[in-house]
Amino acid sequence: MKKQLLAATAAAMLAGTLALPAMAQNIAIVNGKPVPKARLDALAEQIKAQAARTGQPVPPEVDKQLREEVIAREIFMQEAQRRGLEASPDFRAKMELARQSVLINELFADYQAKNKVTDEEAKAEYDRVVGSQAPAAGAKEYKARHILVEKEDEAKAIIAQLKKGGKFEDIAKKQSKDPGSGAQGGDLGWANPSGYVPEFADALKKLNKGQLSDAPVKSQFGYHIIRVDDVRDAKAPELPSFEQVKPQIVQQLQQQKLVKFQEDLRAKAKVE
Repeated sequence: MKKQLLAATAAAMLAGTLALPAMAQNIAIVNGKPVPKARLDALAEQIKAQAARTGQPVPPEVDKQLREEVIAREIFMQEAQRRGLEASPDFRAKMELARQSVLINELFADYQAKNKVTDEEAKAEYDRVVGSQAPAAGAKEYKARHILVEKEDEAKAIIAQLKKGGKFEDIAKKQSKDPGSGAQGGDLGWANPSGYVPEFADALKKLNKGQLSDAPVKSQFGYHIIRVDDVRDAKAPELPSFEQVKPQIVQQLQQQKLVKFQEDLRAKAKVE
């Protein structure tokens, strides 16, 4: 009797030991059907990848929420299967589209994993962008003011008034139709002429420091009276360091490589 009891106990312990790995592979049993832990792991990876793309941390309570989500999906899926929805043509068509999407995403992920952007490529792109921001030799920046009015006669009258000693800033505040600079006495700040409409830019570049336009300058906005307060050599804009923008550059280059990969596959495909 004692030997039988020991044997039964040993058998129960052995059965429990063998059951542990199986239980560890599941997160729950729903209506007698095990829900594999692999589903939870896959969903968690999706959430982590999405958080990484947006730069947002994953909250600690998400793990519990994901488990409940996976269990809920199993419950709903079982009910859909009970109703025979798996056999409908609409469901099969959608499943085929989903299968294609998953497989294509796997292809793209595989390509990117095997064709990573190197530090040399990222630095070369950074240097290219920095170089494109450098001003052209001899380029100038102008600190100018302007008064914008609707009619040419009004502009000519203002020029005459200024030549008689009228104060540019006061007239700009009272008569300029430019809501941005008018309140500032017509001040446009420092700028490269290329930032203005062509007519304004051409007139601006013909003026020297302290000079006022002799005639109204017509543009799509109306008639301008321009005064140049100062001129200086153009300066290159202050740009962030390579390390500061490296993640964005790498992401951009990765996307460019992927687009090129897609275009190459499309070009090589024989479509009849």
